[in-house]
Amino acid sequence: MTRAQLEGTWANAGAEILPMDSEIAPDLIVVDLTASTALVRIESLQVNYPDIEILAFGPHVDGDAFKQARVAGATSQVARGKVVERVLKRLQS
Repeated sequence: MTRAQLEGTWANAGAEILPMDSEIAPDLIVVDLTASTALVRIESLQVNYPDIEILAFGPHVDGDAFKQARVAGATSQVARGKVVERVLKRLQS
């Protein structure tokens, strides 16, 4: 799924999708590990939002990326194919 499809699915389920430069603190941060700046972004987000869950997602075969995401500060990781389900489950709770 593309970013637009992911955001559309979550918005249809009731999530408010905030822009990256929003002044509103998010309830959940989702980061795509295939982005070239993902690890730097996770580190920065963890500093700015230490109490917010950072969910990193990427290809299920890239265990090294998941490990690097944990080291950078991601609080949870999920395979790309499960990210929609994980966020939708979070919205229902």
